Amino acid sequence: MATDEGRKDLRAAVEARRELGPEYEDEIIDSFLAKLDAREAQRHTQDLQHRREDQMLEAVGLKRREGSDPGGLALAIVSVACAIPISAIAADMTGLPGMLISWAGLVGINFAWRSNRRNSD
Repeated sequence: MATDEGRKDLRAAVEARRELGPEYEDEIIDSFLAKLDAREAQRHTQDLQHRREDQMLEAVGLKRREGSDPGGLALAIVSVACAIPISAIAADMTGLPGMLISWAGLVGINFAWRSNRRNSD
């Protein structure tokens, strides 16, 4: 799979070949291949580093988190949006104790969701 950077390098090599002529063809090819080798070595080094990090995390009982936390941000936003009217209603109807109970419920929902995510990972 060609990257944009690889395509640019190949185009530059072809253009250099056109400008310099066939007598520099071997040097141009060697230069292009050296760039590809350097990129592959960098990828390989990064892969090894990720594997080592994964092994270290597994040794202490953890796993690498890949990507974002799906649903977590949405739950947090909905919780905050719902907390405003729930707090107003609870405070109006029962005062401070009702408001504290409603907030405890919202915190409990978020805590339960987070605990479930940790257990499933």
